[in-house]
Amino acid sequence: MWRRTYLLLWFIRLYFAFSPSYLHPDEVFQGPEVIAGSVLGYPNRKTWEWTSPTPIRSVFPLWPVYGLPMLLLQWLAPGDSNGNVDPAMLYYTLRFVMFMMSFVLEDWAIHELVHSPLYRRQALVLVASSYVTWTFQTHTFSNSIETLVVLWSLALMERILGEKKRSSIGSSAVLGFLLVFGTFNRVTFPAFIMIPALGSAYLLDRRFSLLAIGLSGLIWTFIAVATDTVYYKPEASDSLSALLAHLFNTPVITPLNNIRYNSRTSNLAEHGLHPHYQHLVANLPQLLGPALPLLLSTLYPFTASNLKARLSNPRLLSAATSTAILSIVPHQEPRFLLPCVPLLLTSFPLPHSGPVATAFWTSWIGFNAILGALMGVYHQGGIIPSVLSLPLLIPPALNSTHSGAENIEVFYWKTYPPPNYLLGSAPPRNPVTDQRLNISLVPLMGIPQSELVFILMQHFPTCDPGLVDYISPHPVPTEVFVAAPLSAWQLPEDGDGSNSNATELGPPRLVDPIDPSFSIYFADQRATLGMRSLQVWRRHVNLDDLDVGEEGLERTVDRVLGHRGLAVWRVERICPV
Repeated sequence: MWRRTYLLLWFIRLYFAFSPSYLHPDEVFQGPEVIAGSVLGYPNRKTWEWTSPTPIRSVFPLWPVYGLPMLLLQWLAPGDSNGNVDPAMLYYTLRFVMFMMSFVLEDWAIHELVHSPLYRRQALVLVASSYVTWTFQTHTFSNSIETLVVLWSLALMERILGEKKRSSIGSSAVLGFLLVFGTFNRVTFPAFIMIPALGSAYLLDRRFSLLAIGLSGLIWTFIAVATDTVYYKPEASDSLSALLAHLFNTPVITPLNNIRYNSRTSNLAEHGLHPHYQHLVANLPQLLGPALPLLLSTLYPFTASNLKARLSNPRLLSAATSTAILSIVPHQEPRFLLPCVPLLLTSFPLPHSGPVATAFWTSWIGFNAILGALMGVYHQGGIIPSVLSLPLLIPPALNSTHSGAENIEVFYWKTYPPPNYLLGSAPPRNPVTDQRLNISLVPLMGIPQSELVFILMQHFPTCDPGLVDYISPHPVPTEVFVAAPLSAWQLPEDGDGSNSNATELGPPRLVDPIDPSFSIYFADQRATLGMRSLQVWRRHVNLDDLDVGEEGLERTVDRVLGHRGLAVWRVERICPV
């Protein structure tokens, strides 16, 4: 029975791996975006983490995870006449890579860590049925990679202790590599490993193993620092002497830069500060759902002797101590605890029968079904398909008005920043001029609608010559498109869309999901801003646009869920005849 259940969960995991939801910008801009630019020459936008004088992101762990699949895809996959790989194929290849690593490496590590066959089957089913496994672990997060490295580091430590002293040298060398790889991937990695490693006092008796771990760690640290130094200082690659000079004088040590940055509360305040109990009272329940109270019940009674016995489990010890350590840092997001999910889900027995078992499995299935659909299908789910569709949507739109513009600006409003690398390296041609289009994706995040409208108006000549000094058109002929959630627009209530002021849109109404095209009339400029809808992706929910306090629960739910979807509009200014 459990094999059929596990097979079903395998297909569910595969489905979510190919579902283009978008959970956080870091899954794009901390990995695939940068490597696609380096390996394939695709357009990319580097965030401050990469452009700072003291960069905090390492490319060392990214090359094998993303760079190697990109190189293989470029070599094996059919491309256009210039050998350019289809961006959609690249995107789904990376998702498939993450799925395979989750399925093979994560499940294999659980098989290594849980020794009892009965508990092992329970653990595999529980982890495989978690929405975190379906979604976060199949996305290109550094946290997802961290989860795999944590599991295998613990597995290798157990393997070293169980092997003969000399035969454990190979495992020790691999562990040394993983310790370096995990640290350069995320500086939070040592928090998961440090205490369990110190608790494995028997490692001190394995002198050959410790020597192999140390030697391997030193070699891979040198390689990692050299890789980052060459990446951030290309002149270091001119010669071996130039590389050595940079390594001895100005090495780029990204984990050290990362620690320095995150040790300053003023820096963390730019990303959001949270109370120190955020991980305990909000993030862990969000990740584990009904499994958390069941886990806590197994720790009862909360006596020192019982807790000491329970914490002899290295997985539970790793999860507990890492949560405590990471709670010291005031910036806390749920994904920072991703490694804790398999660690905790494999650390307690499940009830076999009775009302407790029925209640748990009912709530567990419901919890993961809801969160899986929300996070794995609908969460910002229109961004990726819209970017991939732009090369197909823009040329017909230009041809319909015989526009000869070659510069295209696509404003993404009230969405996560769009991945630039999905535009590929071969932009489409303008069907009127047969020239390559220069497509720019402009993230506007959550700016007010009035500012968006003003930006759009600046791209068009004014209808009133007397307003030239007030409205300065864009200096280069540019066609403008907007990608935004249907729920984002607050339009005038009157039927013709007329309004005397662009910044005061009157009592708001929502965009019609069936026909999202609309227009706004500006009396002071005697012009109409026309928004012609090109395509709508209904599997898109913008959870960052919730405003229950201002709108009330009913209207917020109706707006965000009832008017779910992301559309791409072509912007036109219509002047009266």
